Order: sequence, then structure tokens, then C-alpha cells
Amino acid sequence: MADVKSPWWARHVHADRRPVLLVRGRITDAVRAWFRDQDFVEVETALLQRSPGNETHLHAFATRLHTSAGMGSELYLHTSPEFACKKLLAAGERRIFTLARVFRNRERGPLHHPEFTMLEWYRAEESYGALMQDCVALLAVAAEAASVREFVFRDRRCDPFREPERISVADAFARFADIDLMATLSTPTPDRDRFAADVRRSGIRVAADDTWSDLFSRVVVERIEPRLGLDRPTILYDYPIVEAALARRTESDPRLAERFELYACGIELANGFGELTDPVEQRSRFAAQMAEKARLYGERYPVDEDFLAALAVMPPASGIALGFDRLVMLATGAPHIEHVLWTPVVDPERKS
Repeated sequence: MADVKSPWWARHVHADRRPVLLVRGRITDAVRAWFRDQDFVEVETALLQRSPGNETHLHAFATRLHTSAGMGSELYLHTSPEFACKKLLAAGERRIFTLARVFRNRERGPLHHPEFTMLEWYRAEESYGALMQDCVALLAVAAEAASVREFVFRDRRCDPFREPERISVADAFARFADIDLMATLSTPTPDRDRFAADVRRSGIRVAADDTWSDLFSRVVVERIEPRLGLDRPTILYDYPIVEAALARRTESDPRLAERFELYACGIELANGFGELTDPVEQRSRFAAQMAEKARLYGERYPVDEDFLAALAVMPPASGIALGFDRLVMLATGAPHIEHVLWTPVVDPERKS
């Protein structure tokens, strides 16, 4: 790849990146065609929202809306088109998808960018198992559009045409970290101390102020994610309810949620849900998430009351968000997300 000290618009840098960007265009066209063939409607959602989302570790960009009368109110660039898409389901849409530009603050690295493209789609009255099959199809669509037989990220490879491995979160904890995750969920409140002891015994660092969720994330990042999506894709499913703020509970176990993630080459590509449609429970979960956000970061985001009202009339549905730039990275073998973006956001810390 090109000289990292030169700006993206330098002619030699652009010439180096341009073949990858053209492949991005082919994948975009192929994905849109696949959704049209499946009777989906492409929608466009407003970037400015009252609430950017109510998850603890999501950080938004804020701005001000000024009316002609001079009144002002705070709005946010959305971190996901999810709230708007669910309102469209409440309005009567059945199958929708969007290639949305989304914005997340405090996120930058080889796999993260402050502005990126999220492919998000929803199926009304269909189970989240249908989304898993969608993922299988879309991996093949992207590979065919890129004219490749395998996905590559650094030294990891994955065959996008193979049927994915399916493994529950509890089984992944047992297999890769020798931890009985379900035993820590045996009470109404997760057993943090037992979990901490198990994590420490597995050889993973534990800090005195780590919450149950902190420990969960650390085990996933250090022990589980690097082992997923190697040789063939992996679907990791049945997340603890405390790690699935927008998903409904499973019928088989109320401690678990209808959430899954898709992995290839050790990279998380997509996050899918059987959608929660109970506005009372959703409000309660948002309140818990924002309380934790206030504790950790000293801020909280407002709740979109319009969204909760829409949930009350929204049909049962499944929905998923896929990191489109990451998909292009894997299909082209690009080692950094900025290599697959036509115009990356300026980095104030960059030394040029």
C-alpha cells in the first residue's frame, strides 16, 4: 500500500488505492442487486436524530439545530440507522435495507473509522435465523463481485463460500477460555465475583473495578474473536441478555437473547437480532445503559420517545447491521479500513 505519510489525495496514493475502490463499487452494486432480488426496498434515513442510540460504549457527534425563529435544540449524527428503520417497520414496511453513512466518535484504527458505511436490513414477521442465511448469501455475493475465492486479513484466511460454523456464546467461552459462562448468569443479577475468579483462573487480567460486562468483553476480545471465522465463517449466537440491549429474550432461556454476530478472519462483520418490541422493557434497558454510561464517561444521551412509541406498534421483526467497509477489506485483502474509503476523515494526530 501507499506511503502513509502522504495525504489520501496525493496522486500516487490515490493511484495505489483506486483498484480497491473500484472493487468496492462492484460489491456495492452486487449487494444492491441481491436485495432487490429478495424483494427488499432500499430506504434512506436521516443522519440527524434526537438520540444517537443508548448503548453504553457508543459515542456520538453532537450538533445544534436552529429554527427560523432562532430556537435551538441539540441533535446527533446517528451511530446507526436502527431507530429510523424500526419506525419504517412500524409505518408498514416489510423488508427494507439501507447503505447508511454512520458516525461514531472515539473510534479510529485499522478496523474503525469515525465515519463509515453500515449495511442494515430488516425482515418483518421473520425470525433472526433468516438473517443468518442472508449473511451466508451476502458473503458469496461480495466474493463473486470481487472475483476472489477467499477472504484475507493479514495472515488469516476464510472461505466465504463455505457454510458457517455455528457456536453459542456459552460454548465459545467453554471451548476457548475454559469458563462456565452460564453459571455466572444463575441469579437475576450476573455474578460478577464468580466470573472474575473464573476469568483470572483462565489467565486473563482482572481489575478491581471491572464489571461483569467488562470481563465479558475482555474474554471475547482476547480469547474468542481471534479464533472465529478461520477457514470458514462463524456465527456466534445466544448472547447473555445483559449484552443485547435491543434484542428479545430467547424462548428457551430468559437469560439469553436472540443476538448473533458473524465473523470472518477473526473480524466481526455483522450483529443481528430478533428485535425487542416491548417499549417498557426497552426503556428499562436504555435506562440501565445510560446509567452505566454516566458512571464511566460522565454523560448520557436522551431517549427517543418517538422510537419507543413506534416499538409499541412495530411488528415482530429481525434486523442486522453489517460493517460494509470491513466486508470490502476482507474481499480485497486490504489491511486498513482507510484503504477502502474514497475520502477518509482527516486524522488530527497524523504526522505528515
